[in-house]
Amino acid sequence: MQHDLETAIPVALLHADPIRLEMGIERFGSGTLTVACRTIMPGCNGAMLEWWFKYFETDEHLRWWHPIDHKRHFGWDELWKKGENYIGATIRATESLGEVPPVKATIKFLSPAAYFSATDIDAAKQVGGVSALFYAGIGFGDDVEIDEHGIPIGGRMMHVTRDTPDGLVLRSRFVLGLDSDKGGHAVPDEIGLGLMRHCHSEFSFLAKALPSAYYGDLANSRPADNW
Repeated sequence: MQHDLETAIPVALLHADPIRLEMGIERFGSGTLTVACRTIMPGCNGAMLEWWFKYFETDEHLRWWHPIDHKRHFGWDELWKKGENYIGATIRATESLGEVPPVKATIKFLSPAAYFSATDIDAAKQVGGVSALFYAGIGFGDDVEIDEHGIPIGGRMMHVTRDTPDGLVLRSRFVLGLDSDKGGHAVPDEIGLGLMRHCHSEFSFLAKALPSAYYGDLANSRPADNW
C-alpha cells in the first residue's frame, strides 16, 4: 500500500517540468487507482486557494465551487477555524463525479509534510515550483473506514499549486483503493475518470469566483490600484 502511494504521488509534482501523467488514470497491480488532473486557474494564486480552504463553510460556498456536482455540505469538525486553520480538520459533503451519481465524501486534511519532506517543500517554494500544498485522506460512501487518527484509509488527495504571471497552475492527484489489499473491491475506471472530470470542472468554476471572493475579504491585501 505504501509503495503504491509513493509511486502514485511523485516528488516531481513539486517541480514545474512536465511529468509522465498530467491528466488521466493509472492502475497498479494491487487495484490501487491513480487519478491525475491539471487545471489552469487564470487570475488566481496559491495564497487565494489557501484562504479558500479556511473560508468556505456553507452549501452556498460549495455551489460556488461546483454549481452542478456539489450537492450538500455537512460541515467541518471542531478542528477547522474560519480564517485560521484547516489542517487536521475533517469535512463531509455529498457530490457527484460527473455522470457518477451523488456520493458522500469524507476528507481529512493533513500536513503536506506527512508526505513530502520539509526540505523538498522549502526548496520547491524558493524556486517558485510550489506556492501552496494540500494533502488529505479521502473516502467515499456511507461507511468510510478510518484509522486510529481519524484518517480515511482508502484514499489520498493532493493539490499542488504553482503561481505564474497568467494565474495558477494546479496539479491534483487522487489515489483510490489503498485498502484493496484488505479485501476491498478495486475502484472502477469510471470512478477515476469521473473524479478527474469533476476536479477539473470544480477548480475551473472556482477560478471565476475566487479572486473577487478573496479580495472581498478585508483581511486580505488589496489588488493594485491600476487593476
